[in-house]
Amino acid sequence: MHAFRPAHRRVASWLAAIVGAGALLLATPALSNAAEVNPNEYSCLGQITAGQPELGSEEQQVQYAFYCNGPITGYQLQTQIPLTGIQSPPLVSSQQTGAPLTDSFSCSGDIPGYAANCVGATKAGYETITGQFAIGTKLCAEPRVDPLLTVVFASLEKTTVTQAISGPFDLGRPKGCPADSLSGSTRLNPRSPITSHKGKKGHKKPNKKK
Repeated sequence: MHAFRPAHRRVASWLAAIVGAGALLLATPALSNAAEVNPNEYSCLGQITAGQPELGSEEQQVQYAFYCNGPITGYQLQTQIPLTGIQSPPLVSSQQTGAPLTDSFSCSGDIPGYAANCVGATKAGYETITGQFAIGTKLCAEPRVDPLLTVVFASLEKTTVTQAISGPFDLGRPKGCPADSLSGSTRLNPRSPITSHKGKKGHKKPNKKK
């Protein structure tokens, strides 16, 4: 487990870093996956759960894991409650075998803030990216954290680096928490809170006098 690094880059610098990551692709052959799937129309799936405790920290750790059907060179997690720590680097592994891969990302962001910005590369689709961030509230306390994911793929076309963006994808509320009135609701698919209606006790009809 890597230490949480205080993050300081903003979205503008994140996009600039993605362009830089795309420039690294100049020395590599074109990826066949990128030709098969439009990087502006990727599908990504993921979830969040309780993270591993961080030595020397009492903050709530949240683990996220996701994969997409094409290679990416960057991603951003946007939360609706403040992040108090960001893990860097996350682990990249094969979605089929679970074996760790050499692909990697570096993550940063304003702390406290509402986004984790990560740049790097996966060589193909269906590589699982697993990372962790910290929040200042309990995992199952309302409002529960519900991150949105946006992914980026930078590539070289002739002499120009171009970028494609897919998302946002909703990673959903934390797995493993007890159900409550907001269960089943997400930021991209909000639902009205579930309310229970207790039936009123019926009144006995008075006996008729004989």
